[in-house]
Amino acid sequence: MEELTGQLIATLLLSLRIAPLLAFSQPFTLMRVPAMVRLILSIGLAGWLVASYPQATDHHLFGATSLPMLAVSELLLGTTLALPLQLAFAALLTAGRAIDIQAGYGLAVLVDPTTRAQMPLVGTLFAYAGGALFFAIGGGGDLLGAWAASVEHTPLGSAAIGRDPGILVDFMGAAMLMAIGLAGIVLLVLFVLDLAVAFMSRTLPQMNVLLLGFQVKALATLLLLPIAFALSGAVFVRLLRAALETMVELG
Repeated sequence: MEELTGQLIATLLLSLRIAPLLAFSQPFTLMRVPAMVRLILSIGLAGWLVASYPQATDHHLFGATSLPMLAVSELLLGTTLALPLQLAFAALLTAGRAIDIQAGYGLAVLVDPTTRAQMPLVGTLFAYAGGALFFAIGGGGDLLGAWAASVEHTPLGSAAIGRDPGILVDFMGAAMLMAIGLAGIVLLVLFVLDLAVAFMSRTLPQMNVLLLGFQVKALATLLLLPIAFALSGAVFVRLLRAALETMVELG
């Protein structure tokens, strides 16, 4: 009975390391999943890790530390592990927002039915494309591997976050660079169109160049987005792989 109680406590504590990512990080927040399902999935995965790594999750390892402190430390570590994916998708949304502003879609926003928040139009396309590729490349399995590596590197009860904060800073810069690379072709063409409209406004002031510019840029964006998605698959994959690798480093 004592062993079963220890395994149950270890499972509940370890679920706090998993739950933040399933609850707050894309691509899981892109889908309407009941909170109870997320909770059960977190506990189930934690139970699997406890059964797979009994030495790293033995309840005797944290016998000298109070359970509230253990819960807080595990929750903080789980939040840290969730940051790389959040930053990756935030970079995609930022790149999409830049296209929205440049193309004149800045006033067009979507209401995300999951978070009830306003989302950029093109950024939402980038985010859903990233979510689809995440599962297509086996990101779920890599995520399980990252959690398993976290249990090996940081056993239950020793979740002191002592990793170099420069890991997250470096990844943030790399994620923004890759996200802008995804939108680069669209932004470049829109910039050239802005220059052309600016020259037209100097030579033909009688024309309503502002209205013309919005129409031309909107059409150009619609034509270029499929090309950008088709040519940027490798960059999408690299961004997601970098997020997963950063998770392993932080764990």
